[in-house]
Amino acid sequence: MRPYAEADWATIARIHDAARLDELRDSAGPEAFLSLEETAEGEGLFDGQLWVAETRGTVTGFVALDGDEVTWLYVDPAHYRRGIGRALLRHAVAHAGDRARVTVLDGNPNALALYRSEGFVVLETRTGPLAGNERFTATGHIMERRAVTLPDDGTDRKG
Repeated sequence: MRPYAEADWATIARIHDAARLDELRDSAGPEAFLSLEETAEGEGLFDGQLWVAETRGTVTGFVALDGDEVTWLYVDPAHYRRGIGRALLRHAVAHAGDRARVTVLDGNPNALALYRSEGFVVLETRTGPLAGNERFTATGHIMERRAVTLPDDGTDRKG
């Protein structure tokens, strides 16, 4: 895991564009697709912190965090199911503070399963304009994960 560098642009654009089609397939539909080049600035890709995951020196995914919200998380489809998305998510959550939020499109069961397995719960489900391509409608699950705190009952847990 490392911070994004300008030299990563072409690679993260390729990753986004391939993975976004998978994300849209069973939600808003592939006809709602817009490339990263078309959406990055308007959708705030660079508004917060941005990291890339590398596997053997090759960028295989990226995650963006704006405040406490995971705003982007994409993994190269050639590297799905290898723990890269989980590592990216954990990295972002570690920088989010006491809570982390994310919106996951309905129809993306793999993403929902990942977030649930990392302690996120659905707070609300909304249907409205698709972020990034408002000409289309989508349903999104707003999810949150709060940091675990143990009650201070006066016992010594060191031992």
